[in-house]
Amino acid sequence: MSGTLSPATPPASPRRTVALVTLGCARNDVDSEELAGRLAADGWDLVEDPNGADIAVVNTCGFVEAAKKDSIDTLIAAADAKDEGAGPKAVVAVGCLAERYGQQLAEALPEADAVLGFDDYQDISARLNAILHGERPASHVPRDRRTLLPLTPVDRQAAKGGVAVPGHGDAMDVLETTGSEASDPQAAGVQTAERPDDPTLSPVAPPTRRVLRRRLDNGPSAPLKLASGCDRRCSFCAIPAFRGSYLSRRPHDILDEARWLAGQGVRELVLVSENSTSYGKDLGDLKLLETLLPELTAIDGVDWLRVSYLQPAEMRPTLIDVMASTEGVVPYFDLSFQHSAPGLLRRMRRFGGTDSFLELLEAIRTRVPHAGVRSNFIVGFPGETAADFEELETFLSQARLDAIGVFGYSDEDGTEAAGYEDKLDEDEIGERVAHLTGLAEELTAQRAEDRVGERIDVLVESVAHDGVAEGRAAFQGPEVDGSVLLVPALEPGTPAVELVPGAIVPAKVVGSEGVDLHAVAITPLSLVG
Repeated sequence: MSGTLSPATPPASPRRTVALVTLGCARNDVDSEELAGRLAADGWDLVEDPNGADIAVVNTCGFVEAAKKDSIDTLIAAADAKDEGAGPKAVVAVGCLAERYGQQLAEALPEADAVLGFDDYQDISARLNAILHGERPASHVPRDRRTLLPLTPVDRQAAKGGVAVPGHGDAMDVLETTGSEASDPQAAGVQTAERPDDPTLSPVAPPTRRVLRRRLDNGPSAPLKLASGCDRRCSFCAIPAFRGSYLSRRPHDILDEARWLAGQGVRELVLVSENSTSYGKDLGDLKLLETLLPELTAIDGVDWLRVSYLQPAEMRPTLIDVMASTEGVVPYFDLSFQHSAPGLLRRMRRFGGTDSFLELLEAIRTRVPHAGVRSNFIVGFPGETAADFEELETFLSQARLDAIGVFGYSDEDGTEAAGYEDKLDEDEIGERVAHLTGLAEELTAQRAEDRVGERIDVLVESVAHDGVAEGRAAFQGPEVDGSVLLVPALEPGTPAVELVPGAIVPAKVVGSEGVDLHAVAITPLSLVG
């Protein structure tokens, strides 16, 4: 037969292309890769260039004003390209900004063809199909997502089935809706992680786990979600209202996804959540992270494990001990201090202060002398006095942090602090931000200079044509911290070895520039992979 299809042969589905543009934090990166897995499972082709796609899906950030503006500017730029005939056929907003504002964002941004919330993620393919056919789905009216799960953490796991929680997707629902269960899950875009024969694993866990995720880059580092949501009530933060109450992923799901990522060539796993120190509290074990870390580092192919988003008030000696003593857990502590003046921290609904924070840093460095520490700070919070600001300066001068983020306070819709009195003038906030940023740059540059002469390990991320590699030391987090420029060292009688992405290379720090380090590889290089 030629030229025609037999009646028993279904017609080929039209090619549908989608590009995912991700803004914001590493948690959003995981959510985008879950969306990519869902779309690939239903036959969508994933492309990198939004202008060459049928639909551009922008995963927005709704954290602070600058992030909101960046998200809106990205949506408008994609919509302008569409209108000029040089962009995608449709532009869709998802993510935190879309969830947080829903209908309000859709009305303010008619350039977007749709604004979809978290509840749309499970049916994302159907939603995008409808948009391609000219429909404009109604945007949701935002609600406080903390009300969707029980107040008591240990009751949440049993109730989570009807609640959309990005990054916690189950691939089985994709296979059921696409009819791919009897065929090849890989062809459906759903990845299979084989679980080893391990009697310590949960007896109710299936022997294989379908991982609902499709990588959107091929770098040697990848985020891995521990949990979603937050139970803290910081007076300046709106995240719990649109991300919901704290919900841990079960250990076997995390381990399966980690094995799959290792099989994809990932060498470094970065554990992310809104609050990693709370992991396991809704599973009945607040020290579950101490158990999970050694299990993750034991996975073949996982060389580095990094823990992000640690709450200082929840740091416990057992967690410090495990992070310090477990081979493969990098010496990196991402601590959310926010400020150091005790009175101001109480107005923020937080705990601690200069003395307790310095004691925590001392406890960490006693166990891990060369540990890297990063933190963020809010300047100009309502009621911040000159004395509070001076105390923060003093703390930073003593803390020896490797990376410091400084943010000026701004009111966030729906937060307690938005209703506070004693607001500082915007010019005063700007002056304090500029001053503290300058101090932070000076202090972190000095900290980097102090590392000259240290022996470090560097994860190579890219290599230029001249053979100079760029990567990160174990005490530097992806994207947010400094980097290492690495050159190969040729010693007499030592063969040249090419630096390649994904290699973990021993090196010696020979210089610094700001927070960035310059290093020379120690020969012979020990390349892995």
